[in-house]
Amino acid sequence: MNLSVRQSIIVDLLAAQGAVSVDGLALHFGVTPQTIRRDLNHLYEADLVRRRHGGAELNAVERNIPFQTRRITHLQAKARIGRAVAKLIPPGASLLLGFGTTPEQVALALADHRDLTVVTNNISAALALSHNMSHRVVLTGGELRQPNPEILGPGAERLFNSFKADFGVSGVGGFDSDGALLDFDMAESDCHKALRGNCRIRILVLDHTKFGRRAPVRSGSLDDVDILVTDQPIPEPYREQIPTRIQLVIADEVQS
Repeated sequence: MNLSVRQSIIVDLLAAQGAVSVDGLALHFGVTPQTIRRDLNHLYEADLVRRRHGGAELNAVERNIPFQTRRITHLQAKARIGRAVAKLIPPGASLLLGFGTTPEQVALALADHRDLTVVTNNISAALALSHNMSHRVVLTGGELRQPNPEILGPGAERLFNSFKADFGVSGVGGFDSDGALLDFDMAESDCHKALRGNCRIRILVLDHTKFGRRAPVRSGSLDDVDILVTDQPIPEPYREQIPTRIQLVIADEVQS
């Protein structure tokens, strides 16, 4: 189900605030409450939010937002993260690149690098890198996890386990206040573990909405991370969970 720009912004506001009111949204966008109710009805049908008196709140079910929605939400933040990661990767490096919309932005930012070897299960990332003929792109085989442009399962894990790359870049479903890295299912978790276990420098990318976002499967901890790249300063209490050995990169602080 496609979302309008305003509906996508409403999802962003819900991710940041947890709940919104019809009147508050109408004032925020300068539209009528009836227009906002139509937007919310669309989001109810997409199973992204649930009704509450006078407004809506995020759906409490612990599952990921549809890919096409994730792809356009917080896009500028993810693009900044992608550019920040690209500054860490030298020409000629080897890279394991994971699935998700933020790693896709990393691939787009790396497209003009030279002579990279990129191993990935992220089809969108592979296509973004394929336009540069100096890159070697290795893509896993297996079943496409529709509607997501990614391949998970034993094939992806075997591929990552076959390499020892200079860098590994992976996202995360959520980041808990105790420092746990969370994913939405075992296939995602197993893929991330294989990726992080087969690179010399492990880079975790996450935008600010991942802090406190719930997902049911533990896929690791900050012990599995060397560099953390995000788009905003780390909020409390998450900041105290960041070990001093981890290099923290705030994308807004990286010069374009």
